[in-house]
Amino acid sequence: MHHARPRVGASVHGSDMAGIGILAIALIVAGVVGLAYGGSSSTKETYEAKLGPIELSIKEKQTVNIPVWAGVAAIALGGALLFLGGRKP
Repeated sequence: MHHARPRVGASVHGSDMAGIGILAIALIVAGVVGLAYGGSSSTKETYEAKLGPIELSIKEKQTVNIPVWAGVAAIALGGALLFLGGRKP
């Protein structure tokens, strides 16, 4: 009985190509969103005290900045994956 073996260096099949395409599009979208918003900020309450009728609370604002180069790099990498992933060997 002869069993078929996969060829060494076989080309990428459809499901692998779809995965690369999804990854490429996700990188492009993430890069565009990063460039459009530039970062995000959130406020959280870190301390609260009650002294009789006086209430004291301290809120801390946290900001996460996304560098422009990171957004551009994500778009470029996603575009390269789309271009190179769609080429036939």
